[in-house]
Amino acid sequence: MTHNTPRFFLTGEQPCGYLSERSAQNLLLDPEWPLDNNTYGQLIQQGFRRSGDHVYRPHCNGCNACVPARVRAQQNHLNRNQKRTLRANQDLSVHVKKAHYSEEYFELFTRYLSVRHAESEMKNSQPEQFSEFLISRWCHTEFLEIRQAKRLLAVAVTDQCLDGLSAVYTFFDPDENQRNLGRYCVLQQIRLAASRQLPYLYLGYWIESCGNMAYKSEYRPLEVFRNNKWGLLLDSATASLSSDQARRLGSSGSTIEVSGQSASRAESIRPK
Repeated sequence: MTHNTPRFFLTGEQPCGYLSERSAQNLLLDPEWPLDNNTYGQLIQQGFRRSGDHVYRPHCNGCNACVPARVRAQQNHLNRNQKRTLRANQDLSVHVKKAHYSEEYFELFTRYLSVRHAESEMKNSQPEQFSEFLISRWCHTEFLEIRQAKRLLAVAVTDQCLDGLSAVYTFFDPDENQRNLGRYCVLQQIRLAASRQLPYLYLGYWIESCGNMAYKSEYRPLEVFRNNKWGLLLDSATASLSSDQARRLGSSGSTIEVSGQSASRAESIRPK
């Protein structure tokens, strides 16, 4: 193996965590491969994600429902619900911190999991599992703290990449449902990317047929990775734009795609 040819492994099949009655497999980068933030950024551009130090991409037999998605931070359009969420949380402050473990973070993390993901094995996490899951040895990761005065309400785990930020994971106070803290955190990550003159916020995988993952299409303009290229995702509202507006949205040169259009799985697995 040379440094120009990373190896990938295909994991065994397991029940899909998003679509019932389906199985899932991941394409996993060799854990021994020497990674840095730049190489990781190239992999993200090809639809990969990380969990701790492990970099992967869904590679399921006969299924391509998991679609990598990223929002154009500089051109982000707020919808009515997003504007309402920002107004409802004007009493909150956002603090960008270097990723690290703290008892305050861990208490919120475990409380969030016990309520929002009670069926998950992660709900009984130990402190070392918190760090193994959210923090990487080779990646530049930040925690966006969301606070009401001194009280911690949410943490958005965020990676800095070559051409944007990547939303890794978010956990928040499960007793504050009325605040829509998940949405609020994504909006703050988009704002942070735009303030740093970065073009994208990577949102992970959009799954149109899964309620827990379909929400990502509410952030616009949204690009999806299909057929080895990024393209603008259109819905009926966006499709009604004038031709001039559509050209401006597609000015990056990416291919326009229509929601629901079938596409074959991208096969390229090497960094650009």
